[in-house]
Amino acid sequence: MLTANKLEKIIELEETLRVEYQARLDARDAELAQCQRELHEQRDRLQATIDTQLETIAELSKKATSTQKLEQQNRELFNRSENMKEEVAAQKKRMKALQNDLVREREELKALKQFDPAKMKKNLDASKKKLAEKTSANEALQKSLNKTRSENAELQRKVQELEDKLAELQPAANSEEEAEAA
Repeated sequence: MLTANKLEKIIELEETLRVEYQARLDARDAELAQCQRELHEQRDRLQATIDTQLETIAELSKKATSTQKLEQQNRELFNRSENMKEEVAAQKKRMKALQNDLVREREELKALKQFDPAKMKKNLDASKKKLAEKTSANEALQKSLNKTRSENAELQRKVQELEDKLAELQPAANSEEEAEAA
């Protein structure tokens, strides 16, 4: 019986403790349930936050991928533009060289146009005619000069003969004058 008494006392004690602590236990259970609900709500909010962050991360990774593609395209376009700038610079140099060549060729053409073959042939023909005319005139003048020289030589000879005759006549005339004067 002792055990039954102890058992009864334990049961009474349990009931007393239950009555005494039941309100606390119920409050604790309610608190625990409240905490579990808050925890569950907080977990749901965190899960929603995580889901939105995952969506944002997915969008950002898509954007990052597209941004990386754009950056790659920008780099490629920049490299192409640099290459084109170099090609343009080379073409400008070539163009300047060709312009200089063109200027030289124009000057050479201008110089060559001064020596127009048709014009030169025409001038040559005209010069040949003038030369022929001057040559014939020169020959006529040469003949006239030779004729004049021969006439001059003949006249010189006649003058010389007359001077000789005069010189002969003067001493004779001087001696006659002296004889008449004496």
